[in-house]
Parts: sequence; structure tokens; C-alpha cells
Amino acid sequence: MKKPELLAPAGDWEKLKYALAYGADAVYMGGQAFGLRAFAGNFSFEEMEKAVRWTHGLGKKIYVTVNIFAHEPDFEGIPAYLKKLEELGVDGAIVSDPGIIAMAQEVAPRLPLHLSTQANSTNSYSVGFWLKQGIERIVLARELTLEELQDIRSKVTGGLEIFIHGAMCMSYSGRCLLSNYLTGRDANRGECTQPCRWGYALVEEKRPGDVFPIEEDERGTYVFNSHDLCLLPHLPLLKPIGLDSFKIEGRMKSVQYVASSVKVYREAIDTLWDQGEEAFQAQLPQWLEEMDKVSHRDYSAGFLFGKPGASSHNLESSHYVRDYDFVGVCLSEEKTGSYTVEEDTAWFEQRNHFKRGEVLEVLTPHGISWSFEVSEMWDAKGTPIDVARHAQQVIRMSVPEKILPYSILRRAKSEKK
Repeated sequence: MKKPELLAPAGDWEKLKYALAYGADAVYMGGQAFGLRAFAGNFSFEEMEKAVRWTHGLGKKIYVTVNIFAHEPDFEGIPAYLKKLEELGVDGAIVSDPGIIAMAQEVAPRLPLHLSTQANSTNSYSVGFWLKQGIERIVLARELTLEELQDIRSKVTGGLEIFIHGAMCMSYSGRCLLSNYLTGRDANRGECTQPCRWGYALVEEKRPGDVFPIEEDERGTYVFNSHDLCLLPHLPLLKPIGLDSFKIEGRMKSVQYVASSVKVYREAIDTLWDQGEEAFQAQLPQWLEEMDKVSHRDYSAGFLFGKPGASSHNLESSHYVRDYDFVGVCLSEEKTGSYTVEEDTAWFEQRNHFKRGEVLEVLTPHGISWSFEVSEMWDAKGTPIDVARHAQQVIRMSVPEKILPYSILRRAKSEKK
């Protein structure tokens, strides 16, 4: 059975390169308009052109989100935008609005179209309808069970994609009005402020001054605070369905999140498809341990086994689980070229405060993670330093073994600064 495409988020140029370095088959990104992540590090046309060349040079694919629910004034710019995407040679536009779909087919007929999960396709008839409209791939709604996925796949022949990892929205397929109502920023136009993560309490209509905690907790409760999706343990159940693409959510997440999640799912997919379920189950504990090292909320299987209950929500806190600090990256070859490379040392860019004597773990694109104690460090001028305290400070460190470009440095929370 053909392996599904592993599709990773590329919130900015750096995350795109890390996603590809850690094994993604394809990435999805947003331009500077018409996408649902207005606050991500979105790409200009110049950056997009560079990204397409980079991605295609690796034999991989790149998709661009154009998935807002468009209003009339948006169509002043949408036709030219779609034409530009076609001209750049992107491998697909992710769309949800029928008007944008019709416009794309008119002005950019060679631009492949993928239907966003925002269109909440939950049945084979809906999927079949969109395939007849010329859509090449359907990103299915998150609100589907395993049985429903099997049923849909058995009835349609077009491309099907599902989310396998990342944040879950408390609204149906992400169609939320809370942000617009409370802050004036429309989630359906890319400006969500995530008010579902705020604390809430109950107010009785005739007693506006009295606030009653829904749970007996002075902080209120987090009734909308859904767990993160993690289908990693359930890949053996998904394999026989024959889905075309497995998608990781997170264009606004960190480089460490992108690298870790892509590496884990790359290894898991390759192991399951190439070696079988026994080999997969043998390695599953270490993959789950790795996924716990990135910032996340408690994991759940989402709707895979039925409608999520209270156990799939955090009712006490909106905090993330953060057991590791992301403290630096090994400079890529293109950046290292401006610095002198000496034996038994490597160049890094600091992303969080760390110092001599601390133990850092190295997440590498290939092979297992390993750790070392920071001994000697120098700044870019060659001056010895004890602490890397400046944001994105370029430093050279003594290392016990070769560190690959795109490797990530992190520190367990138990290692105090």
C-alpha cells in the first residue's frame, strides 16, 4: 500500500526548511493575504518563489492556503493573487470558499485546488460533489470517526487528507465566532485571538455583579479548552484505509515543534509501511516520549473513536505542557559559511538563555537524540563566554561529536538556568 504524504506546516521560511530537513514530503504555507493564519510569518511573493524553488529542488511539494471566507471587497485582489500562485508553480491552493474556487478555475486553470477542512466535508456525498467541481484533494473535517473515514474512502476515488496531529478547535471545523464577537478579530478571516483558551465563569442575568465559577476553582474554568490531537498510536488503524495525506497542524508553532513532530511521524510512517506493525509497536514508546518533549496540551484521539467527552478537555487550566526549553539551533551550512569552523566545535544560534555546565539535548534530523554538557563557548568574535544570554546570539561551542545542520538544542526543565 502506498505511503501517505506527510504534510507539515511552514509558518515561515525557517520552519519550512526544518520541516523538509526532518522528512516532510510536502509543506503548506500562507501568503500575506487570504489565509487563516494572519499572525503567522507569512510569505511574500518573493519569499514564496524562493520557497517553491527550494522545495521542488528537494523533489517535494508546496501548497498555499487561500482559505478565508471571502467578502466582496476581497475579490479586488484575489484574481491576481491566484494567477501569481499559478505562475510560481505551487503544487496546490488550499481553498474553502466556492467563490474563490470558481475564480481560481477561471483565472488560474492550471492551479490544483485542495478543499480546506473549513468546508467541513463529513460524508461521501459532499466529497463527491467537490470532486465533480474539479477539486483534486479534500481535507476532511476533523469531526470524523475511524468508521466514517473508512466508509468515505470506500465510496470515493479522489484525494483525501486528514489531520493527524496538532491543536483542536472547540468549534465545528474551526468555524468560530467568539474571536470576532469578543475582540473584533474574525477567526474566519485569519485573525483568531483564541478566546476559547481564556478562563470563564457563570453570571446570572439578574445579578450582573455576581460571578459564579462553573467549577469550584478561583481561576474559573476552561470549558472550551480541547486537548491536542495525536493519532500517532493509531496509525496502524489508519494505514489500511488508504488515505493520501497525513497533515500536521501548527503554522504558528515553534521550530522545535515542527522538527520533532515531523521526525516522529516520518519515522513512524516509514517503519509501519516498510517493516510492519510489530516493528512500529516496538518503537512507539520512544516516539511518544519525543512528542511529550514539545510544547503541547494533553493529547487525545479527537473524534477517531467517537464524539469526545469531558476527558478530552482541560477543565482546570489553559496552560501548555512544557517539559523542555528550546534553547538553540545548529547553524545550517548556508549560514555557517561566514564563520570559521574549527575541529570539535560547532556554530549555534541561541533561542533561549543557557550557560556552561548545563546539559543540553540534541535533536537531529537523522538518528537518535543525544546529550552533552556545555563546556567551552565563544561569541562570534572569538571571545570566551560563560552564558548565551542575548536573543539569537551566534556562538561557537565545543561539542563531543559532529552535529548535523538543522539540529536543535533543548534543555530539560529540571536543568536549572
